[in-house]
This record gives sequence, C-alpha cells and structure tokens, in this order.
Amino acid sequence: MSGGPSVMRRPFFEKSNTELTSSLRSNFANQQGSPAESGVSYKSWTTQTDGALYVPTHEPSPLTEPRESYDITVKLFYLPNIPAGRRCAHTREAIELVLKELGSKSIDLLIVGFPGISFDADDEDSDLEDPPSAPQSTSEGCEESEVPPEDIETMAMTWKSLEKLHSEGLVSKLGIAEFGVARLEKFLEHTTIKPSVNQINVRDCCVVPKPLILYAKQQQIELLTHNDCTNILPRGTLRQILGSGDNGSGVLASESNTGGLNGDVAPQWVVKYTAVVKDRGVVENKGYFAVAELRDE
Repeated sequence: MSGGPSVMRRPFFEKSNTELTSSLRSNFANQQGSPAESGVSYKSWTTQTDGALYVPTHEPSPLTEPRESYDITVKLFYLPNIPAGRRCAHTREAIELVLKELGSKSIDLLIVGFPGISFDADDEDSDLEDPPSAPQSTSEGCEESEVPPEDIETMAMTWKSLEKLHSEGLVSKLGIAEFGVARLEKFLEHTTIKPSVNQINVRDCCVVPKPLILYAKQQQIELLTHNDCTNILPRGTLRQILGSGDNGSGVLASESNTGGLNGDVAPQWVVKYTAVVKDRGVVENKGYFAVAELRDE
C-alpha cells in the first residue's frame, strides 16, 4: 500500500531570513525603551542569567492542548565559520530552549541545515557524480555564505550527536536539508539512523528532479520543499539590529550610546520552531531563537 505524494510542498510565505529579522526588530521595538534614541538602557528590557543575556526578556508560551495534539517541527541552522565541534552543545541548547518555550518534553521532527550547502536541480539532472564544491545559486533576498560545504565525515560526526538525541527520546524523527542524490548516497553510509526527511529549496524552477524523487522513495525519505536561506542571520545584519543606528535596538555601544555593550557579535546558530494542531492544521506557536557570542572588537 502507498499513501501521500512523493514530494510535499509547504506554502511559501515570507522568506525565513526576512521573517527572522523583521520579528527581531518588531519584538525589540515593542519593548519599553528599546530604541537607542530613547536614552533608556537596554538593561530595562533584557535579562542576564548565568552569563547569557536574553534580548529581550522572554517568558515561555506553553502549548494549550495535550502534547499528542501537535506536530512540533524544529529546524536548526548551523552557521558558517562556527567550529563543527561545538554543534553537539549547540544542538542540545537549541532543543532545550524550544522544549521550554512550548512546555513539551519532545519534538516530532528535527531538521538540520549545514553551512555552504545549496541544492541545485541542474546538478541532479546532469547525473553529477560528486556534490558541488560550493553553492551554485541563491534564493532571491538571501545573503548566502561564501564558505564551501563540509566534507561528509564532518557532517556525519554532527549526525551522531543527533542520533543520541533520538535515542534519548527528545526527537522522534531526524531530517537534513539541501542534499542531492550524490551527497545523500555518501552520507547514508555513515548513519545508524537514516534521515526521515530531506528538505530542499527548489527556488524558481519548482521542479524536483526525478532522480532525487526515485532515490528518496527507495530509501523511504520524505522530500519537503522550503524557502529558507542557508545563511539565515549574517553577522552584519545582527550587528545592525543590535546597534544604535537607524532601526537599531541600542544593545551595542557606539559613540552616541556609551551605555551599550562593547564589542562585536558573532551569530552561533538559529533555530526555527513550529507547533501545528494536527486535526485542524492550524499553527498555534511559531518562532525563532538566535544565539550570538559577544567578542572584543
């Protein structure tokens, strides 16, 4: 017996990078005294706990119905130029933040996006033997990274930490993003728990290559489409949001804002979460968490 289409398409609304930065700016602007020009310190609308600064102060929004009523999907973006050795801790931190936010003990699907990977449908149709060495194109409005994709062994090491979360019952299913047939074949050789989902960005062509559809079906991997950017939160964008210029929140110090934090910010990871009520298909809770490190300039 068979059921459901080979490829499930999600409706494309606002691009993830635009959605994230817009929500950050809106959230900061809604805080009392957050604009830098107001002269009110960022300390009045942020909270510092265990060496971490929460911008802004945040209270969880637990789900209102029983846990079994929801499908909870989390996508974790590993960002460029962050050592792969940090990912085990970063992944657990991201999951714990989402679980606390939703008042849940587990999530249904965790998808991870590795830096430097960009799906190219033309490569699939040309029977490429090896994965591309760098992103071939970008989605409109996305500031993609210049870093080359990682080798399969490095990604496989990260995957082992995800398999551990699965074995602990924190995550029911695991998924990856932007893998074509060549990369997927090599990656599966290193996995104990295969990805249940491969999420790809088909951009303007809207056509999923047949070789990928056939291979995913053979491996029982569900194909999903998405509209996310690989480099969802560039360093310059975050500095602008936290800075003291136009549309800045005044968290970082400047000549006109000596009460802010001194230094520069380096994004570490971003996580996107969605809780959908199963029987109604309604998104009850959706949001992002972004973590950055404050460094001396």
